[in-house]
Amino acid sequence: MSKQLILACHITGVYDVNRNITLVNDDFAIVKDWAQSVADLNLKGVIFHNNFSEQTCKAYESDHLTFVKISHNNSFNPNVYRYFVYLDFLQKYAHTIDDLFVTDISDVVLLKNPFVQSLYKQNIHSIFCGDEPKILANEWMVAHAAHLRNKITDYAKYEDEFKTSTLLNCGIIGGNIKVMELFLQKLCFIHQNYNADNKTAYTGDMGAFNYLIRTQFNEIVLHGAPINTVFKAYDVENEACWFRHK
Repeated sequence: MSKQLILACHITGVYDVNRNITLVNDDFAIVKDWAQSVADLNLKGVIFHNNFSEQTCKAYESDHLTFVKISHNNSFNPNVYRYFVYLDFLQKYAHTIDDLFVTDISDVVLLKNPFVQSLYKQNIHSIFCGDEPKILANEWMVAHAAHLRNKITDYAKYEDEFKTSTLLNCGIIGGNIKVMELFLQKLCFIHQNYNADNKTAYTGDMGAFNYLIRTQFNEIVLHGAPINTVFKAYDVENEACWFRHK
């Protein structure tokens, strides 16, 4: 097991509420750019998946890429269930890992090795994440958080306190293993206890993520450039950041 890892989930055959499609099974092209960017930087990536064939895994596994077969728990949307997958993995292997990032896989690629960057090495107790050129109090987030707002006592208070703060994006999250394991434990607790019965059109992943970061990790969070390019800017020319997110 490498001391530094990039983790991602690719769950197919389940309706994706964000894309409004059901991703087809066994199509490596969807994750190819992510996998290639990991290899190009001589990093180690792990793809947790539910529907890649044995033939596909054998064809693409390498010193830089490992496939781990999982079963999707239909009680949770894939955007949420991935955190339980990561936490389960860390509970088994955290003692062998120093640092990691967990990322989206179909719209994120690595541009630089984050673990060797001075900002990362000088902030070993921080949590690093993506962000968006929006504030928390935007129309989509207000709708997205309706379920959590009704379930978590201080959710509305947090929304008011941080309404003008930058909207953080859970498509890129990383840091030292001690920070990340604690963070994932707390995030999964929120989803298990407050989001498992979510029947709205929104997954709650962004709501839970922003709530947890802002209320419990706000003093140690670092986001934006040089961690991530501007979200949805499709900035193919920018090589200064660690990750490109759309």
